[in-house]
Amino acid sequence: MQAVTLSQHGDIHTLSIQERPTPSCRANEVLVRVQAAALNHLDLFVCRGWPGLKLALPHILGSDAAGTVEQIGKKVTTELKVGDAVVIQPALFCGSCEFCQCQQQALCVNLKILGENLPGVYCEYLSLPAENLKPLPQHLSIEEGAAFPLTFLTAWRMLTSLAHVKPGETLLIQGIGGGVATAALLLGVELGCRVLVTSRSQTKLDQACKHGATAGFLSNRESLVDAVRQLTKKRGVDVVVDCVGAATWRASLACLRHGGRLLTCGATTGPHPKTDINRIFSNQLKIFGSTMGSQDEFTTLHRFVCEKVMRPIIDRVFALDEIHAALTRLQAGEQMGKIVLRLPS
Repeated sequence: MQAVTLSQHGDIHTLSIQERPTPSCRANEVLVRVQAAALNHLDLFVCRGWPGLKLALPHILGSDAAGTVEQIGKKVTTELKVGDAVVIQPALFCGSCEFCQCQQQALCVNLKILGENLPGVYCEYLSLPAENLKPLPQHLSIEEGAAFPLTFLTAWRMLTSLAHVKPGETLLIQGIGGGVATAALLLGVELGCRVLVTSRSQTKLDQACKHGATAGFLSNRESLVDAVRQLTKKRGVDVVVDCVGAATWRASLACLRHGGRLLTCGATTGPHPKTDINRIFSNQLKIFGSTMGSQDEFTTLHRFVCEKVMRPIIDRVFALDEIHAALTRLQAGEQMGKIVLRLPS
């Protein structure tokens, strides 16, 4: 089968499309033919590598995918049938640690993510446990199905399980455009929040407002903190989603009301920001870090997406052999929503 593979760490040009062995359908798994896969910033981080990341090279990249059931292992009990369209939950859990035992798999001490520390989804076939598959929501295309699991699950856990956002609260999203940020925008609107967004691009701000944002702020042209304070009558916002990191961290803290909540699941501009500890304790702020979500959270999210007929924002669709162009667009931060790869039919 064709697969996007990493043979050595470096920039995106170390990736190539290679022929790799097609996985067999193990007795306790389901074989899926991948039809579409979506990019994440994790792909760029894995390309570069980091201390402690140990991969068996060549490594197949990619975390988000949708496709069709090709074969079902003989020991699998599932309502899925051969030919069914499915979306993939990208996280696998050990099932035996203290957190898995109490259904808090997102805290699993042995958490693994497809494309990060397991072979990924930029390939024609995958063999996975049945619990990692959900039916493709009927209102979504296969490309849209590939675009929602990782980022929507991450945003869902942050907004609902950690911050417990309520209708009428004000949510500020830093750096609108990326997958988690646009997922948080769509979910925040559906959850009844007033959503504010920031970006260096006026075009992205305009697009976000078309998707339900109340207001947008150019992060490189005005004082965000002053603008937010003015809009909220000096109160500040209830919740901030900040996956940008070093470039926005201090402003995110300063935009929060007393007792406000800051949510983070990434740091695309760097993980070592200057911070304001005095503000954190004097304003009694709460900071939540998060990664992925549990099986129960994925089930609840899947039901929510179906009931609300939600569609992820698709930026652009590339063919598999255009992987370098797709990752170049992601790396430049040009996207508004998810960049998707279409696999050979």
